[in-house]
Amino acid sequence: MRRYFTLGSVFIVLLNGVIAAFYPPVLWSMVVFTPLLMLGFYDLLQKKHAVLRNFPLIGHFRYIAEAIRPEISQYFIESDTNGVPFNREQRSIVYQRAKKVRDTVPFGTKKDVYEVGYEWVNHSIKPMHLEPKDLRAVVGESNCKQPYSASRLNISAMSFGSLSKNAVIALNQGAKIGNFAHNTGEGGISPYHLQGDGDLIWQIGTGYFGCRTRDGKFCPETFTDRVNLPSVKMIEVKLSQGAKPGHGGILPAAKLTKEIAEIRGVPMGKDVLSPPAHSVFSTPVELLEFVARLRELSDGKPVGFKLCVGKRREFLAICKAMVKTNITPDFISVDGGEGGTGAAPPEFADHIGAPLVESLIFVHNALTGFSLRRKVRVIASGKVTTGFGMVKCLALGADMCNSARGMMMALGCIQALRCNSNHCPVGVTTHNPQLVAGLVPEDKDKKVANFQQELVKSVCEIMGAMGIADPDHLHPWHIIRRTSPTEIKHYGEIYEFLKDGDLLKENLPTSYERACRAASADTFEHATA
Repeated sequence: MRRYFTLGSVFIVLLNGVIAAFYPPVLWSMVVFTPLLMLGFYDLLQKKHAVLRNFPLIGHFRYIAEAIRPEISQYFIESDTNGVPFNREQRSIVYQRAKKVRDTVPFGTKKDVYEVGYEWVNHSIKPMHLEPKDLRAVVGESNCKQPYSASRLNISAMSFGSLSKNAVIALNQGAKIGNFAHNTGEGGISPYHLQGDGDLIWQIGTGYFGCRTRDGKFCPETFTDRVNLPSVKMIEVKLSQGAKPGHGGILPAAKLTKEIAEIRGVPMGKDVLSPPAHSVFSTPVELLEFVARLRELSDGKPVGFKLCVGKRREFLAICKAMVKTNITPDFISVDGGEGGTGAAPPEFADHIGAPLVESLIFVHNALTGFSLRRKVRVIASGKVTTGFGMVKCLALGADMCNSARGMMMALGCIQALRCNSNHCPVGVTTHNPQLVAGLVPEDKDKKVANFQQELVKSVCEIMGAMGIADPDHLHPWHIIRRTSPTEIKHYGEIYEFLKDGDLLKENLPTSYERACRAASADTFEHATA
């Protein structure tokens, strides 16, 4: 559109000049065309709005429609899609914080406080003040030569390939500005991940992109070369992700460029499909041995794994393997089944994988039950875009949170749902040079940093109002939920929470007994099979 506007503008001016030579009154048309052309060229040159940079003049119709009725603008974008419903409130909060504009609301709560499912926290008569810079957690303190002091909120995994180069640059530069970490996603470390000098969490998926042999196996030599980059602070082994657990990653051929193919070590012309499972390990013990091996190859950097919770006995088997081998990951990222993606079969996106709340509580309980919780940091990921949402995750067992959707919106994502088509209108998830040019990293990086800073600030304000000085002091009973029109319960009453060592005793908790007895450190299969 950018190129067509420029060529069209030159054509209109020349056509008017030619016609005016024979019919002078046509010159009056320039009174109309000149201001429009000037506005169009201003749209092309400005750097704050990707829609206007990519669609000069035409892009204004979106903002006009949104000013009249917000739902109308979404119709123009999604009228022929079957995607998720547009969440105006969620997007509004992110945009306001990314732009550092007023995010207060008039007339009190917009929620029905008597509706079943309404949640809140109780405040204290003695509130306190917290500094956002103090909300950090050390990962790998007991196991690693190079432990990492991480922010409590970081950028969740999104690969170069799924995202454009400008989007990756903006995210990484934003991470540098705000002093938080940027997860590379399973697509490997690209030059654009390194351009901003922001802290990286290198994700290793089943395709071993960036550290693979020609036949797709894990390559220790290539891994060692890349992991010792100063920007790489932690390594995350991806077992599964919330949007498509058990399926493997998908990069459609339409989005595969020669550069991406070279970075990933894959052929051109085909969808890039990560295998559903890892080839370097097949048992719980082998998984932990791989974690230990990566920690050694990285000279003592923190190593963990990411998963969406599926069969409970399989995670309990990993916990038993930790006890058996005395090898523990430095962190575990828990991805809820509601997590986002640019490409997934609808059945996987909607009906496979446990939601974040149940997953987080289960992982926290399992680690606690095997007396492992103090050794392992837990990271929560799954539509975390608000301060309350983050406080809730911290109270239910997380040490930190990752955000992908919120960071994409901070980049300017308008939920056009074109992520898998290479036609993203704002340059976030496309490799079309004309569309990528609309996203200016030097503008969007500040918005990414702003969003993270304002969200962490919101967490501090909520905790301060609760009279709590440390995220580690948040507990399930701090989150209150209306369970009926006349009844409320805290999460400690709604869900079962185990005590330290409960799963090491002879008499196991009834709700965990069957899965725990079926779990074996030596296999992911049923122990009695």
